[in-house]
Amino acid sequence: MSAGQRPGQAANPGHVAIIMDGNGRWAQMRGLPRQEGHRRGLEALRAAVRNAGELGVRILTLYSFSTENWRRPATEVSFLLGLLKRFVEKDLGELHAAGVRVRIIGGRDDLAPDIRRLIEHAETVTRDNTRMTLVVAFNYGSRDEIVRAARQLATDAAAGRLDAAAIDEAMLASRLDTADLPDPELVIRTSGETRISNFLLWQAAYAEFVFTPVLWPDFDRAAFEEALAEYRRRERRFGGLSEPADRAAGAA
Repeated sequence: MSAGQRPGQAANPGHVAIIMDGNGRWAQMRGLPRQEGHRRGLEALRAAVRNAGELGVRILTLYSFSTENWRRPATEVSFLLGLLKRFVEKDLGELHAAGVRVRIIGGRDDLAPDIRRLIEHAETVTRDNTRMTLVVAFNYGSRDEIVRAARQLATDAAAGRLDAAAIDEAMLASRLDTADLPDPELVIRTSGETRISNFLLWQAAYAEFVFTPVLWPDFDRAAFEEALAEYRRRERRFGGLSEPADRAAGAA
């Protein structure tokens, strides 16, 4: 729990993270190729960004491509990378005009040069925007992120730039890809699966989770609003205790 956070009824979350799952099943159920599911998933992504802004979400983090996704067939990986390029090329201008800052988290060292340039361009063009932040987790795995952060700290300690005994949670968090972002209050996973698949393991320590059976291509505004409503029904305790009703009434 960060400074200033207290147990109590949840308000609307400022930072929502989504595991976008179910494109393949959506296509399979309709007798369509998986690529069509991914195409429809991209449309759902665009709608989610618009809806998030209209619903008051200040930061939206989307799990678009994991470190494990490279194990998929080469044709599918190539198609997904093509969708990423198409999204940036087609949507970046609109996002920039709408005041959206784009951030990409995930490992970059092993990415192809054209993909790295695309990522850096999107971040550079939108870096001063303040209306909303869109975080795209690409080539991302939370264990990999934590290992990279630990490696940086170990390198600095070995070089004498920091005292290993001084390493604490805040210092490790400062080396994560999300160092300048608040932790998500709500994590949504579509498709009915109830696991987090190596996504924001550190950052989601106190997040609320909503698992919806809706497949990602069908995740519309109504589904988004229902997930937010479910979040508001939760009680945020951050490891503390609820305030007894009689004490709360007496203090009123």
